[in-house]
Amino acid sequence: MKTIGLIGGMSWESTQEYYRIINQETNRRRGGLHSAKIMMSSVDFEEIKQLQMAGEWGALTERMIDACKKVQDGGADLVLICTNTMHKMADEVQAQLKIPLLHLVDAVAEEVKKDGNSLVGLLGTKYTMESGFYHNRLRCNGIQTIVPESINRRIVHDVIYQELCLGQIDPESKRAYLAIITTLAERGAQGVILGCTEIPLLVKQEDSSVKLYDSTQIHALAAVDYALK
Repeated sequence: MKTIGLIGGMSWESTQEYYRIINQETNRRRGGLHSAKIMMSSVDFEEIKQLQMAGEWGALTERMIDACKKVQDGGADLVLICTNTMHKMADEVQAQLKIPLLHLVDAVAEEVKKDGNSLVGLLGTKYTMESGFYHNRLRCNGIQTIVPESINRRIVHDVIYQELCLGQIDPESKRAYLAIITTLAERGAQGVILGCTEIPLLVKQEDSSVKLYDSTQIHALAAVDYALK
């Protein structure tokens, strides 16, 4: 079994989901008392958020490189950045590592392609929805994306930072998200990517008739695949 490196804390609410999913799936496949070999470097998310708001993406890239090198030097065989937004600098981070960075968007793209879908909606932080990095990576996999209108993008973003990252689950926010998902489907989306690792804490597949791609679970299960192959 390979050792999985996790870069967590963005937020810790979703990082604990990574830890749970990876260990449960490892045990399901291997049985007994087996669990995953994991190393983690967890950051202070308030510092990350402030740098994001200031547009200091160069400094954020250095933070991610430093965190990944810590788990690499500690013996990790692969590393996951446990957040969608911080894949904005994934290529720059990978260039500085000797171990593979398991790219979240590539893992999501594989699941979308398995379903034969080529047009999907994307929910996430404003950085994920409005920057090109996520759309471009999916486009390279033959997948086109659409995002909510401006006012709904603001709702999605604010719920993430003001509620979900604090562990707050509001039924009104859930209803708002489900309405936004329905609108994306009406615009032609064959499915919707929950492109922030906190969103699956609020919205689950059983809540929606639209196909949902849970980026947290997809990424975590891809890590197990890699660690056990």
